[in-house]
Amino acid sequence: MAYIRREEYEEDVTQGLMNNYRETLSLIGENPDREGLLKTPERIAKAMQFMTQGYQQDAFAILNSAKFHEEVSEMIVVKDIELYSMCEHHMLPFFGKAHIAYIPNGWITGLSKIARVVDVFSRRLQVQERLTTQILDAIVETLNPLGAAVVIEASHLCMMMRGVSKQNSVTTTSAFHGEFEKNTTRSEFLKLISSKLH
Repeated sequence: MAYIRREEYEEDVTQGLMNNYRETLSLIGENPDREGLLKTPERIAKAMQFMTQGYQQDAFAILNSAKFHEEVSEMIVVKDIELYSMCEHHMLPFFGKAHIAYIPNGWITGLSKIARVVDVFSRRLQVQERLTTQILDAIVETLNPLGAAVVIEASHLCMMMRGVSKQNSVTTTSAFHGEFEKNTTRSEFLKLISSKLH
């Protein structure tokens, strides 16, 4: 089997997406040859590749790339991590914030890596429920913490633009592991992410 360079593969994917989006424009009744739409298939193709780049990224490798041995066992919280994803049911965006905590068990990771893990899983076709557990599982499997917690609050354009058309609805999902399954630890975490620290 002949080796295909990554650049050639990406060009093939881009061209294939462009062809599909050009046909889509025609099918919805537009003229893909009119001036305003001439470059639209290319723009959408590149945007889609960017918004789904998580398929080519490894959350476990990211966490392991900045994994340090530390004898600390206090709760570490990273809150208000912006996330942008695509609903797999309608391929419309959903967006919001993730709040993540873990209690180390001998290992910590760089704080920016936590945010990058959110990006890896959110830049795929998703449902919020699965996104929440994927982030939790990556932290648990990589760092083996005493406990971990993930809460996501997001607005879904599939609810806001179509269907029930509820513009002000917010969906909250959560997943807890280890010490965070205890009421006291979970309550402390939820209090921290709901308060505004100055």
